[in-house]
Amino acid sequence: MATQPATTETEASASFFEAASYIPPDAIFALTAEYNADTFAQKVNLGQGTYRDENGQPWTLADFACPIEYQILINNQLAICQSLSGTGALHLAGLLLRSVRSPLPKVYIPSPTWSNHGQVFSSLGFQCETFQYYDAEKRDIDIEAYYSALRAAEPNSVVIIHACAHNPTGCDPSKEQWKQIGSIMKERKLFPLFDAAYLGFNSGNVDDDAFAMRYFIDELQMEAGGCLSFAKNMGLYGERVGCLFFSAGTEKAATNTQSVLEMLQRSEVSNPPAYGAMIASAILGDETLKEMWYADLITMSGRIRSMRQALYDGLIKFGKSLFPED
Repeated sequence: MATQPATTETEASASFFEAASYIPPDAIFALTAEYNADTFAQKVNLGQGTYRDENGQPWTLADFACPIEYQILINNQLAICQSLSGTGALHLAGLLLRSVRSPLPKVYIPSPTWSNHGQVFSSLGFQCETFQYYDAEKRDIDIEAYYSALRAAEPNSVVIIHACAHNPTGCDPSKEQWKQIGSIMKERKLFPLFDAAYLGFNSGNVDDDAFAMRYFIDELQMEAGGCLSFAKNMGLYGERVGCLFFSAGTEKAATNTQSVLEMLQRSEVSNPPAYGAMIASAILGDETLKEMWYADLITMSGRIRSMRQALYDGLIKFGKSLFPED
């Protein structure tokens, strides 16, 4: 029997993952780490992605600290699946679209946007392209650039849409602009995939913040997807509570899509955690609890607006002393 050549020390020590390239830390996480390491007593974290009180601590929605009975919500008109918050919903949506569309559709992403959008879809093999969303000089949404990008997009492509409270600009289309966006997308046969991480945080009203999703689906009769997170608007940060839904054109399509979602979910996490989802379901399924939640959203969104106004007023008042001209 022929002897095997001896394995050299170099070969034995080679890592299975040696071809992996270093990926820099997420910019938001890196900034948070620097903030936590800063010993300055009066530091302020302006990049905070979670709701905090005046002391920088999590705010507990005390209205929900009471015994409740759980009720599971079911909607037979949608293909729907619990997800690991908004990121898990986006990833699951990408898996679903990759499973049912061939060749892979392009994914159009607004610029600027949440940094994870591109990472999620490019990691799944999608070709991602960006389009101009914000006009820095006017400090507002560049709506004409938005319209032009949609008109130039390849038919049957996916467009990532911030349902409300655009991250990071905070600038959203008006209702009339949303209607125009929807009309162009329908005409161009584009698939809207809504990222709804802040429902209720923009206006203080969930229904108002969900306008675009409902208009596209109910009024324009468009197929669409929605990636919902309850981390921020219900204060369930650590529970990773989210939901992915697809509105399909026919009952058969919805049934088939549901089966694919269930298979993908099974292969990814089998069964997602129940605790946080049961809390969210109980709140949405009970009118009294839901009204309490609505009131808390008004409190949180109102305080966010007042803090922004106070920051603006302070910068205007003390700006010259803080940033003297050369």
